[in-house]
Amino acid sequence: MLKPFNESKIGIIGLGYVGLPLAVEFAKKFPVIGFDIDQKRINDLNSGHDFTLEVEDDLLQSVISKVNPMPGSKGLFNTANSEDLSDCNIYIVTVPTPTDRHNRPVLTPMIKASENIAHFLKDGDVVIYESTVYPGVTEEECVPVLEKVSGKKFNQDFYVGYSPERINPGDKEHTVSKILKVTSGSTPEVAEYVDQLYKTVIIAGTHKASSIKVAEAAKVIENSQRDINIAFVNELSKIFNLLGIDTQEVLEAAGTKWNFLKFKPGLVGGHCIGVDPFYLAQKAQEVGYHPEIILAGRRLNDSMGKHVATETIKHMMRKDLKVIDSKVLILGFTFKEDCPDVRNTRVIDIYKELRSFDMEVDVYDPWASGEEVRHEYGLDLLPGLPEIESYSAIILAVAHKEFRSLKIVKSDSQVVFDVKGILDKNLVDSRL
Repeated sequence: MLKPFNESKIGIIGLGYVGLPLAVEFAKKFPVIGFDIDQKRINDLNSGHDFTLEVEDDLLQSVISKVNPMPGSKGLFNTANSEDLSDCNIYIVTVPTPTDRHNRPVLTPMIKASENIAHFLKDGDVVIYESTVYPGVTEEECVPVLEKVSGKKFNQDFYVGYSPERINPGDKEHTVSKILKVTSGSTPEVAEYVDQLYKTVIIAGTHKASSIKVAEAAKVIENSQRDINIAFVNELSKIFNLLGIDTQEVLEAAGTKWNFLKFKPGLVGGHCIGVDPFYLAQKAQEVGYHPEIILAGRRLNDSMGKHVATETIKHMMRKDLKVIDSKVLILGFTFKEDCPDVRNTRVIDIYKELRSFDMEVDVYDPWASGEEVRHEYGLDLLPGLPEIESYSAIILAVAHKEFRSLKIVKSDSQVVFDVKGILDKNLVDSRL
C-alpha cells in the first residue's frame, strides 16, 4: 500500500548539483532527509552555504532542519549517517553516473546507493532514480540489488520509478521547479503516484512516460542530440577556418532562417553532454549495433581542446613568436560560464596540449575552486587576474561575465584566441 503524501517522508541520496536543489524544493512541503557520503559537504550545507551556488544561502537556510523531521512536518535534515534514512518511504537517487578512462559507464554509485536504501526498504516504499543511465539500468541493474539486499519482492513489496534529472548548472532562470519533468513508474499505479509527487513541486508540469525504459531513453538522447549538433558546428568551424571564413558570421546569417538550429562551436565538457552519449553507445553495442553518428560526434568534440591549442601555436609561429618556454594564459577552467562546476572540463585538454610543447601555462578562473582543481587535475590556479601583457598568448576558454569586458590590445607580440567569441573580433587573432 502506497502511503499518502501527507504521511510521507522523502530521502534524497546524493546532494550535488541535482540532489540539493530537488531536496530544497521538496523540503518546502515535506520532511526530507538529504544524505551524502561526503561529511564536508554535509557540514557546509548545515552551515547554510552551497558551494555549487545552485541554491542561494538564504533559501537553503530557510528550509534546513536541525532535527530529523517527522511525517506531516517539513524541512531538510542533511546527514552523512545512512541510518537517518530508515523511516523514509520515498527514496530519490541523485548520484553521479560517470564513465571510466575508457569511456565505459560506471554504475558503482547507483549500485552502492541501491544497497544502502535496500537495508531500510519497507512494504509500500518507492525508490525513484534520477541519475542519467542507458535504458534498462533501473530495472535490470538496480532492482535486483534492492531485492537481494532487502529480501523483498519487486512490484509486490516495493516499487520503483524513474524521473530523469533536468538541471542546468549556473542557470538561475531554468531552475528545477521551472523545467518540465518526465516521470515513470514500475506499475501504472506507481507511475501515477510518482507523477503526482513531482507535480507538488514542479510548477512547469510533468510528462508521464509509458514505461521506465522510455523515460531512461528520453533523458539519454536529450544530451546525445545536443552533443551531435555541437559536433556539427565544431566541424564547420574547422572547415571555415581553413577557408578563411568567420564561423560566427556564417551562423548568424544561417540563423535568420526560422527553422535553423542555433548551436555554437566550443568545448563540450560537464557531467551530461560530454558523458551521457557513451551510456547510449554502450547499450547499443551490447545489443549488436555500432552507433556511428553518436561516437563520431564524441570524437570530434573531444578533439576541440587540442584543436584550440594547435591553432594558437600556429598563430604564434605566424607572428614569429617563440613557442617553447613561452608564457600562455588560459582564462577560465570550469566546463561552462558563470558556474563553479569543473567536472569533465575540456579546458584541461588545451592545457595538456600546450604543456606538451614545453610552454609555461597559467590558468585563471574566478569561479572555480582552486582546491578542487588541484585535487582533480593536479594544477594550481592563479589567485588573481595577472598582467595579460606579459603573456605571448591568451586563450579565453570560458565566457565568464568577468571576462566579457577584458581590455585587449591587438599586438604583433601576442596572440589572442577567443574560444567563445565574446570579444571584439577585430581585437583577436582567432575564434571558433
